[in-house]
Amino acid sequence: MFDLYGEKVTKRYKSFPATWRPAGGRIRVVLVDEPTGWRAYFCTDVSAEVADILATVADRSSLEITSRDCKEVVGAGQQQVRFIWADVGAFHVCLRTFTRTEAWARGREEGDLADRSNSPWGPPLRRPSHADKRRARRHALPGEEIRAVLRPGATEAEIQATAERLLSLAA
Repeated sequence: MFDLYGEKVTKRYKSFPATWRPAGGRIRVVLVDEPTGWRAYFCTDVSAEVADILATVADRSSLEITSRDCKEVVGAGQQQVRFIWADVGAFHVCLRTFTRTEAWARGREEGDLADRSNSPWGPPLRRPSHADKRRARRHALPGEEIRAVLRPGATEAEIQATAERLLSLAA
């Protein structure tokens, strides 16, 4: 019984020490029987427990998903600028945008973040992707801006400027 991806799962596995020169000598090999077939993992710490190795693999996949989302959804690494420091700055803006969206989505209901009505073929209980969170934030921000400007004491100029800005976004 292992705690992977936030839930208890039972896995059938085989584990044994082996030697592999590229990894510096002795390694711990873990073979896991998955529905798609056997998957192999290894660890350079021969004394590591199987549960620790599989938990590390699960954590690693969440890092890879985050990296993929930063590249594909936010566009990190796709900047077309001329100078290295402009490239570094644009990359940081992408990462900051990604982080702010994830922080905005934290604590919100999953149903508020993902609308599955346009994709009935997909699983309805799938967790919201970063693209879902980004879309939900993009739809919520104009409403938040309208509520902020309609506070007591807002001037007509503030209301007019916000209305013009929101209309320019819609056009």
